[in-house]
Amino acid sequence: MVGNPSDAEDLMQEAFLQLFRKIGTFRGESAFSTWLHRMTVNVVLMRLRKKSLPVASLEETTEPDEESGGPRKDPGAPDLRLTGAVDRVNLERSIEKLPPGYRTVFTLHDVQGYEHNEIADIMGCSVGNSKSQLHKARTKLRDLLQEEIRAQARQERHAAKTQTGSGD
Repeated sequence: MVGNPSDAEDLMQEAFLQLFRKIGTFRGESAFSTWLHRMTVNVVLMRLRKKSLPVASLEETTEPDEESGGPRKDPGAPDLRLTGAVDRVNLERSIEKLPPGYRTVFTLHDVQGYEHNEIADIMGCSVGNSKSQLHKARTKLRDLLQEEIRAQARQERHAAKTQTGSGD
């Protein structure tokens, strides 16, 4: 979630300190692992909210760099911080395309960290059904993501053909 092993270690330590402080609030209504997961995610989210975005003036970004003599930042260059954003968008779109039952089980298990017995209680089904639905959801999601990648590749090929003048 933070993209930096050192920050992740700091947050892990903070999560365990939080666990130590709040263990008395655990009510046992869900699995301990679910409670710990939620608390850890909250620790990370609170840190991300506290982080302020770096501010740089446009003049500073286009003035020559002292070391290389070239511009400090290339405004037309791909932003490496956003490279995973397209993948996240594709993943979210694909999850939305899952049938409702698959989507619910996938979200409860893989996103929110619930165990199959908890999912079975929530959805009023058997543990086996929860496991089966999750397997089917993952398989369908894999197919949808591959379909999305193929569609993007087709769009890129079409755009390249259009730019070179050899369009259909």
